Amino acid sequence: MKRWIILLYGVASYVLFLATMAYGIAFFGNLFAARTIDAAATVPVGRALAMNIGLLALFALQHSGMARPRFKAWAGRVIAPAAERSTYVLLSSLALILLMVLWQPLGGVVWSVENIAARQIIMAVYFFGWALMFWATFLLDHLELFGLRQALCEFRGGSRCMEPAFRTPGAYRYMRHPTNAGWLIVMWASPTMTVSHLVVAVGLTFYVLCGIRLEEKDLEKRLPYYKQYRRKVPMLFPSLRKRLLVDSER
Repeated sequence: MKRWIILLYGVASYVLFLATMAYGIAFFGNLFAARTIDAAATVPVGRALAMNIGLLALFALQHSGMARPRFKAWAGRVIAPAAERSTYVLLSSLALILLMVLWQPLGGVVWSVENIAARQIIMAVYFFGWALMFWATFLLDHLELFGLRQALCEFRGGSRCMEPAFRTPGAYRYMRHPTNAGWLIVMWASPTMTVSHLVVAVGLTFYVLCGIRLEEKDLEKRLPYYKQYRRKVPMLFPSLRKRLLVDSER
């Protein structure tokens, strides 16, 4: 691709990602959207459940499948290196859009918090989950994670950007995957947990746990010091006990 096309492609993919996340906040939080995760059921439960499981499987396959080294090696032969990450961002956004647009609500309520103050606290936790996800991307390299830095490097001189050095700033000192921790908070921080919401929460939690295992295997092969980091720092949520154990070994 020409340099300016790659740049426009990267910017367009990023803008679509931002729009998808904005709608995701409304969709999963039942806020300001005509159709949300807890919309009224319109199809039989069995058919709705089958559709939803298929959407979750597609989401997981796209996110983890495209992140594997073997797929990246194949993609590098058909996609310009500077556009690889933008392509991942684009397809990830489309996978989430499909999940939200085609999701089939299910009837039933698992729990419902009636106290107004408690509901507000839970919603505050929900927004904290989104904030944690975005904050974690800026702690590393937000532009690189979403393909913009690669597109800018190509536009400016056609040189390939250097891969960011491994570091553990901010939240990464206390948990290895703060973005995934934020995602789990978003899924489970709901004052009213319907069956529909529970299905997506369980499904995406299962995907996150499996996806992390695959990602960390790749990281250990690529980064020899990642094993030590994995031993010292909890996976998803801070652990005082683990930090004390590590400190005692010093």
